Amino acid sequence: MILIIVESPTKAKTIEKFLGSSYKLESSFGHIRDLPKKEMGIEIENNFKPKYVIPDKAKKKVGELKMIVKKVDSIILATDEDREGEAIAWHLTQALNLKNKKVERIVFHEITKEAILNALKAPQKIDINLVDAQQGRRILDRLVGYELSPFLWKKVARGLSAGRVQSVAVRLIVDREREIEAFKSEEYWTVEARLQQKILNSKFETEFLAMLIKKDKKTISKLEIKTKEEADKILKDLEEAKYKIIDIKKREIKKNPNAPFITSTLQQEANHKLGFSAKQTMMIAQQLYEGIGLGKEGSVGLITYMRTDSFNLAENFLEKTQNYIKENFGSEYALEQYRRFKIKSKLSQEAHEAIRPTEIIRSPEMVEAFLDKNQFKLYQLIWRRTLACQMKEAIFDSTSVDIEAKNYIFRASGSIIKFDGFLKIYPSKTEENILPSLEINEILALNKLISNQHFTQPPGRYNEATLIKALEENGIGRPSTYAPTISTIVERNYIIKENKYLKPTDIGILVNDLLVEHFPKIVDIKFTAQMENNLDEVAQGKVKWQPIIKEFYDPFKKNLIQKEKEVSKKALTEKESDEKCDKCDKPMIIKVGRFGKFLACTGFPDCKNTKPLEKDLREMELSNEKCDKCGADMIIKHGRFGAFLSCSKYPECKNIKSIKKSTGVKCPQCNKGEIVEKKSKKGGRTFYACDQYPNCKFALWQKPVNQKCDKCGSLMVMAKDDEKRCSNKECKI
Repeated sequence: MILIIVESPTKAKTIEKFLGSSYKLESSFGHIRDLPKKEMGIEIENNFKPKYVIPDKAKKKVGELKMIVKKVDSIILATDEDREGEAIAWHLTQALNLKNKKVERIVFHEITKEAILNALKAPQKIDINLVDAQQGRRILDRLVGYELSPFLWKKVARGLSAGRVQSVAVRLIVDREREIEAFKSEEYWTVEARLQQKILNSKFETEFLAMLIKKDKKTISKLEIKTKEEADKILKDLEEAKYKIIDIKKREIKKNPNAPFITSTLQQEANHKLGFSAKQTMMIAQQLYEGIGLGKEGSVGLITYMRTDSFNLAENFLEKTQNYIKENFGSEYALEQYRRFKIKSKLSQEAHEAIRPTEIIRSPEMVEAFLDKNQFKLYQLIWRRTLACQMKEAIFDSTSVDIEAKNYIFRASGSIIKFDGFLKIYPSKTEENILPSLEINEILALNKLISNQHFTQPPGRYNEATLIKALEENGIGRPSTYAPTISTIVERNYIIKENKYLKPTDIGILVNDLLVEHFPKIVDIKFTAQMENNLDEVAQGKVKWQPIIKEFYDPFKKNLIQKEKEVSKKALTEKESDEKCDKCDKPMIIKVGRFGKFLACTGFPDCKNTKPLEKDLREMELSNEKCDKCGADMIIKHGRFGAFLSCSKYPECKNIKSIKKSTGVKCPQCNKGEIVEKKSKKGGRTFYACDQYPNCKFALWQKPVNQKCDKCGSLMVMAKDDEKRCSNKECKI
């Protein structure tokens, strides 16, 4: 009997159906060894030797695996193909004491029968270089977290944390916020002419737009027309002008498709097109990778491994894709030679692949019935992007027309799609602008001359997609770290989401400024990127991880000891104000706590009066509710799970309540409550439940409507495509 160990039961179930009775599949349920939670777990004086322990939640599983190991002939470790997977495989050999057993390692980037059987034919040893790179990162992050977080607790507030990658991410967001605050908007004007051909009795008179681009043969820059007076002067100059076409340029423009997805681009596009967070994207992608039950087919892995920075696509997959394109779209959409994309990362391995469907013939429509709404959306996005990258380019006919009016020149631009190519399957924001058939020296009729006022805009705040792009461009983090980094900085209240954009909180700005001033290397973008490169070299076997850690840690620790003495909590977190306490008349100071700035009485602890800042009071969004603990007004605040009610007397009163999103449907189970919209704690998935919970536990995944099923009397719900269906699964209505 051969034992194969993977990370998850889903992955085990999918692989099991490809193998015979001589194989036994078990899952480790993720990591089975880690650094301890209640201590640092690193022997610094002993060359940073880690002290690994088996977490309580993994002890039972380790015990079970030890018993199974005794009964088998050999063990195959089939964990994921990245550093994390390699580390899990190595920890399994240590925790299960596999020294005297035959142990092999197999890797694959898709869970298909062909991939698994090929992997079994080519077993290998654990790559200790990848293990060391993962260990180096884990130990480095533990040192920073364990040493720097207590410093923040003492000097700012308890519950705060710092980390190599998360602190740089916060810095990017804080720096962008300051750019926005410092931005000074400039006024500028543009002039446009609405023109038309002088064709008498034409039923198809086409008006088109031409923008002013030159005066006296010199190009007018974007900000050159600064005031209304300047714009009005141009309009006056152009009175009685003739609009004559002096040049027409036509050219063919080819637009190529984007590369297939890698981790970062999948997270960016899913955020942009589907509104998914990076964490949500990776969770759904993992489900699609590990296997989805497809009826009689059983559990099937629908996509390749989702943590990758390689654009490579397998030769046999490329061949199948071209055949699929020819059969379903026609040979004019297929390529004569496969399209290949340049690898972005120096560490990317050609053996690894981009994120793609395991079978291109398995269209989204074929599997839709077996997927939930979000799984379908993500699979469709991956399938279409992969197919599009191997289709012909789109071709546009572009026309540029220059029109002379006195000493001014206007330009009209038009484009039409000549051949849609890949846009047929993966549309982008491409608008056609059709110009009429025009000729040089033709005189045009002016319908209207318009001047428009504009103002320059500050740079936009980051959203998850643009932050991931910035982290990747700066070499910060790796495919596996983007999603957890963003989740961490939101959970720590360093960042909040406002309409999907990332905004730093007061405490986020304070912690960032503290680190920039006193621990500049921790938040230095180039230094952090170089550390990532060093860990990449460990993974390649070029260097050992211990000297890298030592080079960082020794000066870091020395600086930390110095800052413990130098930095004052009072100087950081307290600031004088003009306010007087309305209870004891003593001066009030501006303090900073974990949840931001507030006014506090200097008479503390005799007087515990606190108040929100005047600025916060002005920005408060009042609700109609009163606090059921102290009677003060409840205000609407926004956190990582959306809007909620908070007592306006915070931090004196910490009462919070969720905001009910009513559906207007009475609960059919208790007949007392109302069905309201809620969010699940894991994943933030929307569901609908009775507001009398926990006394009534009625809940639905689909939104209910105020209508009962004609057949069984159950509530009707809104299903896919806005169709009404019965909430009773046994009822077919």
